[in-house]
Amino acid sequence: MQSVKVGYSVLFTLISKHNYSSSGHFRALACSHGTISSTTAQPVIIRIPRHMQEQVEHVKQVRGKNKVNTIKAGKLLIKSKNPELNQSAGYTLGKFEQPHLSSKGWKHNKSFGDYFTVNNTQRTPPFVTEIQDEEGDKLKEKSKPITFHNLHLCPDLMEALGKDNITRPTTVQLQTIPKLLKGYNILCAAETGSGKTLSYLLPVIHKLQAEKAADSESIETTPRTRSVIIVPSRELADQVSAVARSLCGPFRLMVKTVGGGRGVGNIKLAFTKGPPDVLVATPGALVKALRRRYLDLGELSFMVVDEADTMFDPSFSGMLESILAQTRVACDPSETRGPGPTRKAQLVVVGATFPGGVGEVLSQVTDLGSMVTIKSKNLHFLMPHVKQTFLKVRGADKLLELHQALKAAEQDKAGVLVFCNRASTVNWLGYSLEDMGLRHVRLQGEMPASLRAGIFHSFQKGQVDVLICTDIASRGLDTQRVCLVVNYDFPESHTDYIHRAGRVGRAGSVEDGEVLSFVTHPWDVELVQKIETAARRRTSLPGMESSIRKPEPKAAEEEEEEGLPY
Repeated sequence: MQSVKVGYSVLFTLISKHNYSSSGHFRALACSHGTISSTTAQPVIIRIPRHMQEQVEHVKQVRGKNKVNTIKAGKLLIKSKNPELNQSAGYTLGKFEQPHLSSKGWKHNKSFGDYFTVNNTQRTPPFVTEIQDEEGDKLKEKSKPITFHNLHLCPDLMEALGKDNITRPTTVQLQTIPKLLKGYNILCAAETGSGKTLSYLLPVIHKLQAEKAADSESIETTPRTRSVIIVPSRELADQVSAVARSLCGPFRLMVKTVGGGRGVGNIKLAFTKGPPDVLVATPGALVKALRRRYLDLGELSFMVVDEADTMFDPSFSGMLESILAQTRVACDPSETRGPGPTRKAQLVVVGATFPGGVGEVLSQVTDLGSMVTIKSKNLHFLMPHVKQTFLKVRGADKLLELHQALKAAEQDKAGVLVFCNRASTVNWLGYSLEDMGLRHVRLQGEMPASLRAGIFHSFQKGQVDVLICTDIASRGLDTQRVCLVVNYDFPESHTDYIHRAGRVGRAGSVEDGEVLSFVTHPWDVELVQKIETAARRRTSLPGMESSIRKPEPKAAEEEEEEGLPY
């Protein structure tokens, strides 16, 4: 005979696990409050008290009630492979309620093949303007939509915009253009695709033509470069230059582009016919031009830093700091007026996110308190008008999944961007798609300038529908014809994800588009879980800067410490 001592919890677990009948008969090794006795010849039969059976049933009912039902009538916000994890667009999580994530177990090997989709909950992009006046107040007459004419831009600019069927400003343009026309330094933080390029080009060109007319009547007629736009890549420089030329045509303003990788002779060529009115440059090329004294930044009327999250990155920040140090930046709108020699430059910083060192750099050239910050209401949110799917897939299966996605898009003749994290992956993936008979082009930063020239332009013109690229194509480039973005490699940060996803659903796009992301590694899963949490809570993505933080007065403290006697 054997005896084993068992507590109440074990009995309770056994009863709830096996869900015994109301008769309460338990045929096996049985237990009571003290000891368990068993013989191989004859099993002991124990009757379970009724109050213990009722307690088990009560626990089952309570557990069932605690399960939150996130599904209501109407459209789904989150559609998961497991229907129990779906979330309706009409459901709002409580402040202290923890969301049930579809990607919770995605670090496990058995999760391959799982997926979830963040559906588009609205058809109109959030940056499309409401009926407002130029001060931002809603008009009483809803039948009177606001146009660029309400912003008091010159008629020739209106005509140039009309040729491209651009008649109504976006929200960021409506907020930025009046402030720039009044002479303020601007920090503009807005989501991708919201029209930030026109938000600074239109007031810059409007004021340049007015200054040129005023300077021609004065004694001082020496030509000078009056505006510089700094961008991180040659492709973006070519794109901004093309837009600027179309707008500057009626005013005979000269627009030139200088980019890296094309030699000093190409930089010198931009200044052979005199200093351009608008110079679009990459940081490295602009530094070379300054060393050879092809231009003087002390005579500028405008200094624009586009794609600030990249420009203030450590790879560019040293050159940018040197460039800004040679610029006479105004600290007050009154300093942007007056005759040419006394006029100072307006500073415009444009981007979607801002690294922590922005304040330290800008504080050396202007008063941060004088800068007007314009921040989009939907900054750092997942775009509500773009469908975004996340698929947990093995690395060996990604090529097959990509092939299926490209074949589906091929039928619609839609533009597709395929993002990779490394230039080597771009090249390998290109060779693999060639073997499959899929036509495409590639774009990555390690390509020679002669090869990169015209690749993105051919994609924009529709000569080829698939572009395989690194993040060089995720910043600022106009991709109105793109209907599908594929993250073949999941991005390494939330910032990269926002910029990649921002290639679809842009201002002027015909369709909202879709984003498909392949999730493979455990570190990918951690980012996906944060994105899914933000989507379910309808909050912005965590850990991203959208404003300038003033630097701490370290220098003053060190001077005081040096003056103390020891």
